[in-house]
Amino acid sequence: MKRSTVIKTRNWNWNAVLLILISLSINIIGSVAFNAPRSVGVGVSVRIGTGTGGTCAASTCTMRPGEQRCFSRSRNLGASSATTAEVGGSNSRPNLLSFSRVLWRFTRPHTLIGSALAIPTIHALAAPSYSAMLSVSNLLSMLYAMLPALFMNLYITGLNQITDVEIDKINKPDLPIAAGDLSVRDATIVVVVALALSLWMGLANPMFGSQGLNLALWGSGILGTMYSLPPFRLKRFPLLAAFCIVAVRGTIINAGFFAHAKVAAFGSPVGSVLHYLVNDRACKLSSVFFGIFGIVIALMKDVPDVEGDELADVRTFSVRIGQKRIFHTMKRLLTSLFFVFGAGFMKAALSATAMPVILTRALVGTLAFVAGISVNKEAAGVNPEDSKDVYGYYMHLWKLFYLSYLVLPFAR
Repeated sequence: MKRSTVIKTRNWNWNAVLLILISLSINIIGSVAFNAPRSVGVGVSVRIGTGTGGTCAASTCTMRPGEQRCFSRSRNLGASSATTAEVGGSNSRPNLLSFSRVLWRFTRPHTLIGSALAIPTIHALAAPSYSAMLSVSNLLSMLYAMLPALFMNLYITGLNQITDVEIDKINKPDLPIAAGDLSVRDATIVVVVALALSLWMGLANPMFGSQGLNLALWGSGILGTMYSLPPFRLKRFPLLAAFCIVAVRGTIINAGFFAHAKVAAFGSPVGSVLHYLVNDRACKLSSVFFGIFGIVIALMKDVPDVEGDELADVRTFSVRIGQKRIFHTMKRLLTSLFFVFGAGFMKAALSATAMPVILTRALVGTLAFVAGISVNKEAAGVNPEDSKDVYGYYMHLWKLFYLSYLVLPFAR
């Protein structure tokens, strides 16, 4: 048998096994939804009574021939609610749609969207030309990296919620576990399946399972575990927590997926993440930019969470130094970051000779200045000690984070 035929057969076998594993994981998660009533609607109120004409007259009753039993149930699923009525003694089971909504909230969608934007835009940045961005190999590499990355994002954010239930009941009572919409047992099943799928997919395919992809998955998984899980629980120590954020949001994600794209999508013989981090200017600058942005997001997240963190003895910078100082320091840091990069791209535009390069660099520089102005404008009137005010501002920073990734392919 020829070597090319062997490789194709092996790839087909790996892909077949991968599809089977994904199918099994979906079945496991689905079985959690249908067979575990605790997964949604914990704290269900039940009223049982007797009467005629469909009206319940009491909270309890003894059934007699000819009488009716009425059930009135109400569930609070975040912003949505449903009321069901049944005749008979069978228990209602949560439907797949309800569980999907709870699972979507459990993923912390704003972080999931950030990861989903990062992978294609980093692939585009790694492309040797704009036409290469649209190649089939780039599309396949991007899609293959996307799924395990999103599974890993689910694992990290889910694990943090599992270990912070009591804190979240104070700081973020609308999160699924804290709100009683998802049990710890079922959440644990979801994150374990997500972790297993993510790491397995990184190793499964010999063509797309690059060193960069596996560094991104394993590195973020290990640091995410150490950040949340005892006995490490690095989130208790501000400097170590900041290191985790910088490492994941900066080096691991940007340099890891950049190296993956170079090898899996564009055929580079060099697969070392360190090589691109040291020698490739685009990779280096994107890692620095998003590493600093990651610090801002991480520390700003802690500003409205002081009450719960203090009670749990999680000594964040906001607890140690104060909400106002952290809020204003992070605002100034992010403003400076945008202005410095904006000035850098404007200077690079002036030194360029090709008109397309001049225009793209000028566009990136202009957007950076606009984003920097927006950081200050949106902060006006925000009370750092008001949780709702700060959370609204925090979500605005995530929008700027998304914008930064959307602009990344043109940052050349």
